[in-house]
Amino acid sequence: EADRGPQFLAYDFWWHYTQDVLVTSEWGTPSMIEDGIVGELLLGRKYGHAIHFWDLAKRRHVQRVDLGDQYQMPLELRPAHDPTKSYGFVGVVISVEDLSASIWLWHRDGDAWAVTKVIDIPAEPADPADLPDLLKPFGAVPPLVTDIDLSVDDRFLHVSCWGTGELIRYDVSDPFHPVRVGSVRLGGIVNRTPHPAYPDEPLAGGPQMVEISRDGRRVYVSNSLYGAWDDQFYPDGVGAWVAKLDVDPGSGGLVPDPRFFPRGEEFRGLRVHQTRLQGGDASSDSYCFP
Repeated sequence: EADRGPQFLAYDFWWHYTQDVLVTSEWGTPSMIEDGIVGELLLGRKYGHAIHFWDLAKRRHVQRVDLGDQYQMPLELRPAHDPTKSYGFVGVVISVEDLSASIWLWHRDGDAWAVTKVIDIPAEPADPADLPDLLKPFGAVPPLVTDIDLSVDDRFLHVSCWGTGELIRYDVSDPFHPVRVGSVRLGGIVNRTPHPAYPDEPLAGGPQMVEISRDGRRVYVSNSLYGAWDDQFYPDGVGAWVAKLDVDPGSGGLVPDPRFFPRGEEFRGLRVHQTRLQGGDASSDSYCFP
């Protein structure tokens, strides 16, 4: 950058490429991240809580938009693929006021940028005995939205709730008014929902990174977030797995494919983080002219 303005914390970046606009998000410094979430910093509202807009051609900061310091860690950015559009979605990991997660829409507001909250995902009550140490005082499981992904046609937004073990699918044809159209549960801090292929095998981890095929018919989720965070929220082991979900052409919902569920020893002790599809996918195709 030629002028970074007020941005200090950083995480993701995407763009409205043909408009010379760059968008960036915030997480934390290495010391705030590498050993897991630091409870005192989280409750002290010290993690990132803003997104930033840049002049991509001039490499200069243009505007900071603060979501409010209770909305900690706005991480993943997903702009519209249609290069004529000027909006996108950002996922917020957690609200320190009620442990909920949320999805916000950035959009033009005259000559400036604005951000509007369009989805709230509440925490789920739980027995403290079933929770990791960080969460025991709260008696609830936060959704922990760690990834979002927008289909290539900009119609469906997929939201990974790594804490509760749920992947939620929203119709965002009207980006200001998302409609929930389906969900799948796998794993979760408390639920440990099994995959249909192995109904007697409780799963650790949960839908984390999510990837969508270009045709929008296949959705892939992997279960590992970040080593220290895996161990903090799943202290008995996060395991390793990838699931393929098929889109029901009738309802638009999601159905796990029982034939595709690599797991455990197939990964030779490694954890699974990201998926990329050989023929292209919704994330690698960053813009698509209609």
